[in-house]
Amino acid sequence: MGSPDPYGRQLNGMGSGISSTSKIIVLSPPSRPDVDVDYTFVQVGIEDGSLDMAGNCGNMSSAVGPMSLDEGLVTNPRIEEVDGHQFAVVRIFNTNTSKVISARFSVSGSPPKYSPDGDYTMDGVPGTNSPITLSFLDPAGAKTGKALPTGNACDWLLLPDASTIQASLVDVSNPGVFVRATDLGIPSPEDLTPQAVEADAALKARLDGIRRAGASLMGLNPDVESVPKIVLLFSDNRSPDVDIRCLALSMGQAHKAVPLTLALCLGAASQLPGTIPAQLAGNRSKSSIIIGHPSGKVDIGATFEDGKIKSADLHRTARVLMKGHVYY
Repeated sequence: MGSPDPYGRQLNGMGSGISSTSKIIVLSPPSRPDVDVDYTFVQVGIEDGSLDMAGNCGNMSSAVGPMSLDEGLVTNPRIEEVDGHQFAVVRIFNTNTSKVISARFSVSGSPPKYSPDGDYTMDGVPGTNSPITLSFLDPAGAKTGKALPTGNACDWLLLPDASTIQASLVDVSNPGVFVRATDLGIPSPEDLTPQAVEADAALKARLDGIRRAGASLMGLNPDVESVPKIVLLFSDNRSPDVDIRCLALSMGQAHKAVPLTLALCLGAASQLPGTIPAQLAGNRSKSSIIIGHPSGKVDIGATFEDGKIKSADLHRTARVLMKGHVYY
């Protein structure tokens, strides 16, 4: 990946100096009978070269099903046929969170291979592809064992400067610390951009203090940057097609869209009564929520059964960019 790199650019490798593109997927045969493939996610530290496997990455998860089928790791997937089109369903065991992800995607040919062509679009990604439907099964408590690790919808966090801030600590797919952007003196979504956050060293330091305080209260190691992540939230009463707006930080950097597992966490949290996400989204009882982020929006579905989160669902895309050898 080009790490460690004290200059933070990863020019001597495959990375590009931002956390979103300093990631690795490791695939292996299934370790349990109810899944098709095992998947481990690795976040590579840009400057220090650390290998962080504390959490999962939802966007990387979207490539696992098609890749494992095309490369022969999965040889007998469940095939569904709808209106003359074939879809493969691959069950993935994520070793980072010990959770199962179901991936459903278009296939063609015999034996079936992933078919990436389609007209589905994603905000922030140019072009069109066929959709990959990801269902994160029983996603609550991925790292802490509970959707609300403290048992509270909201908690007060004590920060290093002795001030306090209210936050919702939620663990669905990946742990997140959710705070109101207005509580940090940010008046409107227009003032909350990745560029503005990156340019404000004092704000970034305060956000890291919030993240670390939240981690400690959740029983997680505050020195691990990858989990939990912090998310700043705004309500959105002006856009009929957006329920809530967010800006997330990943590995200390303001994200230009939204980490997928955090979007899943936010979507589920918006349906947990009393949480900050539920308050800002208007305590809606819809089966899905539309989240606005710096590059557009994403639609997240959550299925509840007997008051428990059965699955968190969304669509992604993926395609093969290259095959070859990487030298180090």
